[in-house]
Amino acid sequence: MDTPLSTIAVVGLGTMGTGIAEVLALAGREVIGIDISETAALAAVASLEASTARAVGRGRITERERSDALARFRTSDDLRTAAEAELVVEVVPETYEIKQQVFRELDAIVSPTAILATGTNALSVTRLAAESQHPERVLGLHFFNPAPAMKLVEVVSSVLTAPPAVEAVTQLARELGKEPVAVGDRPGFVADGLLFGYLNQAAAMYEANYASREDIDAAMKLGCGLPMGPLALLDLIGIDTARTVLEAMYAESHDRLHAPAPVLGQLSSAGLTGRKAGRGFYTYDAPGGQTVVPDALTPAAGAEAGAGREVASVGVAGSGTMASGIAEVFAKAGYDVVLAARTQEKAEVAKDRIAKSLERSVTKGRLSAEARDETLARITAAGSLDAFAEVDLAVEAVAEDLEIKRQLFATLDKVCRPGAVLATTTSSLPVIAIARATARPQDVIGMHFFNPAPAMKLVEVVRTVLTADDVHATVRAVCARIRKHPVDCGDRAGFIVNALLFPYLNNAIKMVEEHYASLDDIDAAMKLGGGYPMGPFELLDVVGLDVSLAIEKVLHREFRDPGLAPAPLLEHLVAAGCLGRKTGRGFREYARR
Repeated sequence: MDTPLSTIAVVGLGTMGTGIAEVLALAGREVIGIDISETAALAAVASLEASTARAVGRGRITERERSDALARFRTSDDLRTAAEAELVVEVVPETYEIKQQVFRELDAIVSPTAILATGTNALSVTRLAAESQHPERVLGLHFFNPAPAMKLVEVVSSVLTAPPAVEAVTQLARELGKEPVAVGDRPGFVADGLLFGYLNQAAAMYEANYASREDIDAAMKLGCGLPMGPLALLDLIGIDTARTVLEAMYAESHDRLHAPAPVLGQLSSAGLTGRKAGRGFYTYDAPGGQTVVPDALTPAAGAEAGAGREVASVGVAGSGTMASGIAEVFAKAGYDVVLAARTQEKAEVAKDRIAKSLERSVTKGRLSAEARDETLARITAAGSLDAFAEVDLAVEAVAEDLEIKRQLFATLDKVCRPGAVLATTTSSLPVIAIARATARPQDVIGMHFFNPAPAMKLVEVVRTVLTADDVHATVRAVCARIRKHPVDCGDRAGFIVNALLFPYLNNAIKMVEEHYASLDDIDAAMKLGGGYPMGPFELLDVVGLDVSLAIEKVLHREFRDPGLAPAPLLEHLVAAGCLGRKTGRGFREYARR
């Protein structure tokens, strides 16, 4: 199988097949596009003409390169035209019956040395290979959509695949300018194996009316830096396709995290399959459209829940990075801020940290010297919570320990004036348990900022069953003034972001435990295939493995789902003191500063 793979057939000219054909033709391969539908073939040619014309217009290729690529692409409605191909890539509908039929017919058409690749992202490559007369030449070649833009290609081997076939296809992927990742045969492979569990949990969260579709999507974009929210992404992928992938994953794993959320089946059965149908979780301007249009679930513009309380001054309790960052945010927005720590010295250190942050903003041209001085002048450092006597909003940002927070709120209850709003920045603890440490739980709410607070736009606003409506309205209004995006959620472990993020991180660790893929391949797969700003292991080391383990334990304790149990490898690393970047070693080793 030491063929150069210069002539390649692509069977199935839908969006993915057409994209793969474009990549191959631009890379100098002779491409035979095969589809039983003449309409699909004509659409593929038109798509290549339009796409390559745009590439010329943007200076990415020359007109000569465009004409050469178009000349290398021909279409047919007869599978027998694949006879001259050294590699056949099938991208037909995601069912065993159709794909197996294609492979059976190809066995009688192509040469014995030709490689047969399936573009499946959910079905078993081994099962498909077993139906072939030459299973050793069958493998998976999973491109990501849109194929011309996405760098990742998963090269999937079954137990029957011959190594030379894998090597040939891996080399081809590199020559196409892609990043090949070698993976074994299991539903979802790496990228989709991690991605679809996360998408499924988001769908279940929406179905439970825990948060609105807009808030779930905004939370994951703003809190994690993702290019799309999970529900919008499900609409793009196709809700029926997502359900098929999840069914395949659940059939193998029996993990409840992979059991398709019922809402996916309901939408699929109703024909509301996402963008391609014009409606899914959202409504679009037309079938196949990209523009979201208002529907019955769209929040009314400017609709805030009632009148809130007046807030002119804010108290921030804590002396760490998060406390100083939150104090900076409030002071920049024009609030008078009291920054209180356990001692006057700690409070002054925290204020100095703010001064340095403001100075960096001045140096980078983001803030004027006058605004820096005015901001700093609004902050008063204090060595006791007694300084909160007259504040309108008290924000706690101390250690993530329930007893410490309860003691602090008991003190705030005595110190703060009646009517003051009391907010906790906890990311994982029950807000109601903190609120019950006071005699006024109706005044207590969660206000979860993300780190670094000055840069991150998201605030999760967490209501308990006792939080007053005007307290909720107050915090929403404050978020608007400090230029943060508030998302509403109920008082349960993880809120929105951590409840979706950490099971995904935990599943990545399990992949490594099972020797399914390497740290580097998993990180590469999620960055290149999912558009994540960081791979899961990069992120775990930044967050801190001890912090991650604590959140995993809280989620497992709250939801009692075996799939949420912390991966043993995570527990072992924490026990060994390997906590990530802060200790110089986590999943990877780092140079000590």
